[in-house]
Amino acid sequence: MEPHLIVELVMQYLDRQPASDKLRIRLYMALRQAILDRALAPGVRLPPTRALAADLGFGRNTVVRAYEQLLVEGYLTGRVGDGTYVSDVVDAAGKPAAPRRLIGTRREGLSRRGTAVVNSAASSVIQNGAFMPGVPDVELFPFGLWRRLLAKYLHAGQARLLHYSHLGYGPLKVALAGYLRVTRMMVVDPKQIVVVNGSHQAFDLCARMLADHGDGVWVEEPGYWGARNVFAAAGLAIRPIPLDARGLAPAPDDWAAPPRLIFTSPSSQYPTGVVMTLDRRLELLERAFESGAWIIEDDYDNELRYDERPVASLFGLCRRQRVIYLGTLSKVMFPGIRLAYMVLPEDLVDAFVIGNSELYRGGRMTEQAALAEFIDDGHFTAHIKRMRGIYRARRDILRGEMEARLGGAVGVSGGHAGLQLLFRFNAPVDDAQIAAQALAEGVVTRPLSTYYADPRNGSPGLNLGFAAVPEKAIAPAVATLTRVIERHWGGSS
Repeated sequence: MEPHLIVELVMQYLDRQPASDKLRIRLYMALRQAILDRALAPGVRLPPTRALAADLGFGRNTVVRAYEQLLVEGYLTGRVGDGTYVSDVVDAAGKPAAPRRLIGTRREGLSRRGTAVVNSAASSVIQNGAFMPGVPDVELFPFGLWRRLLAKYLHAGQARLLHYSHLGYGPLKVALAGYLRVTRMMVVDPKQIVVVNGSHQAFDLCARMLADHGDGVWVEEPGYWGARNVFAAAGLAIRPIPLDARGLAPAPDDWAAPPRLIFTSPSSQYPTGVVMTLDRRLELLERAFESGAWIIEDDYDNELRYDERPVASLFGLCRRQRVIYLGTLSKVMFPGIRLAYMVLPEDLVDAFVIGNSELYRGGRMTEQAALAEFIDDGHFTAHIKRMRGIYRARRDILRGEMEARLGGAVGVSGGHAGLQLLFRFNAPVDDAQIAAQALAEGVVTRPLSTYYADPRNGSPGLNLGFAAVPEKAIAPAVATLTRVIERHWGGSS
């Protein structure tokens, strides 16, 4: 192959490399790819480093270092006194197959479980803006204080916090137990608390420690798709149970084939905001005990309650140790903290501590230590109190704007707690299309239809988060959203 043709080829491959990379890396990547593509065939003699550097306008050391790396990795061979050649190692490995995407329509290369996870994914790359549900206003978190607390526990004298810890940070568990006693009327031994990296890890741990592949799990319909997908990925059989105005509403026939797990958010159901009534709670606890089912109580946003006193938790009502209680710090602090906690029946504690350590490892001890002090010194409660007032005002503005612009076209539910309001449409419109078109115009929403495990049960609506939207931005965003809705509304009549 003529030297000038090699230079032209190398220049073509250089153009494909990121311009932000160093020249040495760009040249190395270009030569390597040309060899892998067989554009530089085995046995081709490369130009001397000085000549190639001059032709490319590079420094000689840049070319020398690229050649040296390729020689070390076996892409090139050097012959003393003769030059540098493309090796035959790549050719001996066989001609590469035509490139193809591993993640395509048929999900080639994935397991059945992996394919199911991808096909059922509902999380969004967009996690902020009007009106992303479930997101707090992180701009108002006291990061100066939090930074000082982290720095304190990152001091050299706190090196023990940088190791694995399957037990978690003891003072944090004591602080959480005291907090739950005051706010949730729960009498908890700190040893019953297991700290995990987010609620999804807690869902997965429950599924793996309490159920076998093929066991049934009841989920609320509509309900949190994230929990549903974690349970499905663990091999559990999902059974959606409908809601009514009193909460989760299993029929007698459902109890004829009881599940292994029951997932519910009784104090503020997601996404509807329905509060499970006391009679329904007591019945659920009794039936779970009789059938041997475990209840997973997701208390994801009860700290942010606006209009009434907190509702007692299922865990606090249960005298027979059938409830696993889940709490999270993501809604009241910031999502990236990735800390949640489980309160376990005493008989499960030892096994769950071992399971958590074996499956995920414990860590985040610096953050746990900072959080313990954050709670003990009253900063956690003060932050919640402050944000509760701000969020209440934003909730009221959103509700007022939507009702003023759409009137009887929508009905609202929820809002007594949490970070979002659910607006149901009173006509058969395509909420997924509305959400997609609103997103194209800069407004984030989540269609209600995506919360249903069985699409046949679905009804149209939009779940709108208000917490992270400044008050002045709510009305303009609602105006944009209602214009999109009205286009569909007119087409539905």
